[in-house]
Amino acid sequence: MAQDKFSKIGFILAVAGSAVGLGNAWKFPYLVGQNGGSAFVLLYLFMTFFIGLAIFFGEIAIGKLSESDPVNAFKKLASKRKEAWKFAGFTMIGAIIIASFYTVIIGWILKYAVMVITELPKDVEASEKIFGSFYANDAASQIFYFTIVFFLCIFIVSKGIKSGIERVNVWMMPSLLILLIIMLGYSFTMDGFVQSAKFLLVPDFSKLGVSSILTALGLAFFTLSLGVGVIIVYSASLPDNTNLVSSSIIIVVINVVMGILMGLVIFTFVFEFGATPSQGVGLVFISLPTLFAKLGTLGHVLAFAFFSALLFAGITSAISMLEPFTHYLIREFGFSRKKALALIGVFIYCMGILCILSSIEGIKENLVFFGKSFFDCLDFLSSNIIMPIGGITVSIFVGFVIKKDALYILFGPYMSRAVFEIWYFMIRFVAPISIVIITINALRS
Repeated sequence: MAQDKFSKIGFILAVAGSAVGLGNAWKFPYLVGQNGGSAFVLLYLFMTFFIGLAIFFGEIAIGKLSESDPVNAFKKLASKRKEAWKFAGFTMIGAIIIASFYTVIIGWILKYAVMVITELPKDVEASEKIFGSFYANDAASQIFYFTIVFFLCIFIVSKGIKSGIERVNVWMMPSLLILLIIMLGYSFTMDGFVQSAKFLLVPDFSKLGVSSILTALGLAFFTLSLGVGVIIVYSASLPDNTNLVSSSIIIVVINVVMGILMGLVIFTFVFEFGATPSQGVGLVFISLPTLFAKLGTLGHVLAFAFFSALLFAGITSAISMLEPFTHYLIREFGFSRKKALALIGVFIYCMGILCILSSIEGIKENLVFFGKSFFDCLDFLSSNIIMPIGGITVSIFVGFVIKKDALYILFGPYMSRAVFEIWYFMIRFVAPISIVIITINALRS
């Protein structure tokens, strides 16, 4: 197991794969659309590079210094109250909760990747009917595609860090980029591209408000997979001679670039055919298929490329969510990787089935809690409670528990003393206060 570590490029692509997920495909464009375009993009970049990156460095420090799973990492590095601090690592439960509903959505994408080869709805009404029927009435198809995705993800992670997670990311991440570049190249030929570029790249600060600041901060936090142990456990499998700072910056840049590329492609089609840019899931599953249909045979090819890109982005994120708890069960209880995944898999599969049933007519009424569907409850619990708690815990632990000298020894070779001091101030004060503000805002909304 000691030899099962990432290569340098494998680490970058694996963490980038975790960060670049379905959020880049619809959450990023959706929030950009709702908050006035490129001014929000600039705000998001600021939050990502100053606050998100600060916590990202903090999680890398915990993982690299401990070379352990999230639970034992906190226990190992704490100088006092070790037994109490180990509970901070259990925010990794958020990762398998996310995996439970995330794999359901990837199942939807797989269904559409298959469907668009032969069928594209001609108008919005037909598209709404197809997605609505699938979402609200076709439990069998949802379970079928979810099961395929579920077993694929379990199989990949069962192969380990090097042969499973790294190998898939080394193949899927460049493939994702190539698919996006091909679609972007086609977008250049469309009139909507100029509007798309203007929308994403020319700022209009009059559209921003206080809520936009909080939304940008929340999006930055979510898209970097912070607070659920993924970065900690990946960093524990990092080669000793890796430049932690440049690798982290490359990962964040890849995440941002992928989001902007997806935004350019999606908004080109949106503006070309007069659709609405501020839709959520409906943009991907309802509006875009009808826009691709307007291109005839080429539309089928582009639609397949688009949903394949989403599939790659989703799978690379989903497998990262399985690794923290798997790593913990292996180290703490001596489980084999397959046994650990079998235990985790039962939980994820059952939760995924409940997520699917929570949208099905005649059943969903029995799966409502606190006014939310079971699916929405899991999303809210992981995104608005567990991830922020994880981020605050990391900030406090790195800023006030781990010795400052140990952190400087780790990062000193890769950043100047002045930059280190700025980061240390950010992780101690700016990051936790910002996350508290996000969390309060999310809980009140």
